[in-house]
Amino acid sequence: MLKKFLTIGAILIAIYFLISLPSVQKKFLYPFPYRTTVENYSARWQVDKFLTIAVMKVESNFSEAAHSQSGAVGLMQIMPETATWIASQLDEDIKNLREPETNIRYGTWYLAELENEFGGNDVLALAAYNAGRGNVHEWMEKNHWNENFSDVDKIPYAETRDYVKRVLHCREKYSKLYSSQDFIPLPLALHELRFARLKNLSL
Repeated sequence: MLKKFLTIGAILIAIYFLISLPSVQKKFLYPFPYRTTVENYSARWQVDKFLTIAVMKVESNFSEAAHSQSGAVGLMQIMPETATWIASQLDEDIKNLREPETNIRYGTWYLAELENEFGGNDVLALAAYNAGRGNVHEWMEKNHWNENFSDVDKIPYAETRDYVKRVLHCREKYSKLYSSQDFIPLPLALHELRFARLKNLSL
């Protein structure tokens, strides 16, 4: 019995150390698909690329076909009416929201817009991305929050509290895993095709 217990313990320890390896975390826990697109638009709109990819992971877990009950669409789960507004701000016709490049471009622009609206406050910007900017402004006024607000646990909606915590956690993980200069950009189409093939193989 003791031998069996020790064997199980050794296996669990081995698994723990295995999943702690950066290479394993990058491949299985925190992959960075669409990296070229994310980095391009994050740089263009001046938003943290690790925040962008964290939002994408939490919103859709990188599923292009993601569609919420409320109607949000695609990788960054954008509502059609929000996409229409974004398109008008970018002075273009509405695009296919399921198309990854468009969804990432619109989502990153909107995230940057919220960051600007809430004074660079990640907590408020993420709360607005999830619950709507109107709700966040209402909470700020009702509870006398300012742009220095940081107490996630005071967010009234449980879903939004959990969402903000998850995104911030993922952003920290991505920052630690991908901050080193280990990325040699591939041609965009090749990079996205490679991830699509890997994703299909994992189904």
